[in-house]
Amino acid sequence: MYKIAVIPGDGTGPEVTREALKVLNVAADKFGFQYEQIEFDFGGERYLRTGETLPDGAIDELRGFNAILLGAIGHPDVAPGILEKGILLKARFELDQYVNLRPVRLYPGVETPLKNKGPKDIDYCVIRENTGDQYSGVGGVSLKGTPHEVAVQSAVYNRFQVDRCLRYAFEYARKYGKKAQGKGDHNTLALVGKTNVLTYVYDLWDRAFHEMGDMEFPDIRREYYHVDATCMWMVKNPEWFDVLVTGNMFGDIITDLGAITQGGMGLAAGGNINPEGVSMFEPIGGSTPKYTGKGVINPLAAICAAAMMLETLGEQEAATSVETAVKFVTANQLKSMDAGRMGYSTSEVGDLVAQYVNDH
Repeated sequence: MYKIAVIPGDGTGPEVTREALKVLNVAADKFGFQYEQIEFDFGGERYLRTGETLPDGAIDELRGFNAILLGAIGHPDVAPGILEKGILLKARFELDQYVNLRPVRLYPGVETPLKNKGPKDIDYCVIRENTGDQYSGVGGVSLKGTPHEVAVQSAVYNRFQVDRCLRYAFEYARKYGKKAQGKGDHNTLALVGKTNVLTYVYDLWDRAFHEMGDMEFPDIRREYYHVDATCMWMVKNPEWFDVLVTGNMFGDIITDLGAITQGGMGLAAGGNINPEGVSMFEPIGGSTPKYTGKGVINPLAAICAAAMMLETLGEQEAATSVETAVKFVTANQLKSMDAGRMGYSTSEVGDLVAQYVNDH
């Protein structure tokens, strides 16, 4: 029995979350697990109504769940940053979800903007440290509004943060790397940084990376890529990648690039992971308010987020079944992955995935 917190959120979030839960219900019946879901109304409408983002006690309550399934956060009537910092970043930081896990996989039947690339080429994972860097809030502004205004926002890491993210990445590469999947000769973990310019922060990452690899993970092949070169290779040679690990800011940027190469935000799912606590899973595409209530948004990223949640909870067979169903639907049933062009409504796409899970 799992206890799942559900935060549908804003815009199209409730629509895609509904389809993820539809598939989750079918998977639970088929694979013999149970879950209790409790819904929370955190988001833009609540903020406009009450002036609060996360109420007092919300974080402590969320700690009592096995996982959190999030739809989307972002409201056109709320200034940028209020909901993102007050809900998303607050939850990530206070629940210590120190890993952002982002698979980049091109599914069959999905178009990629990369010429002559297919599913066998675009199949890797980015592990982004999720609590440090410029997101830590260290900095400030002086002389604001004057010609001499100064703004500082510092990239801050300590060795503890770096080590625990790297350990998760090495263990993930050992379990899910290309050799482990029978797709290559090596499980490879690559550090993405900028050691030639950011000589303090990424020197720390680089030293910790090789020290840990030498001492604890000699079976994992190690590589290093500058972040700018990584962006070029993500377009030109994505087949080179296996598992990548990087800091918060670089990870934020390259995972959005990865999402476009895998067919767009409608297919990109992510997990904010605390291996020792509660983790939160979400489609990364945002609330897309222009499509709200129209029943045309692609729910597959939310469904894939639910599959990631199942995998993290240990329900591997159910997670594999859901991902297999998504691959079948993209390969054989959808006309496009774009909102309004799929050939099916949002709820009908959820039905297709749920039916496949039920029947296979």
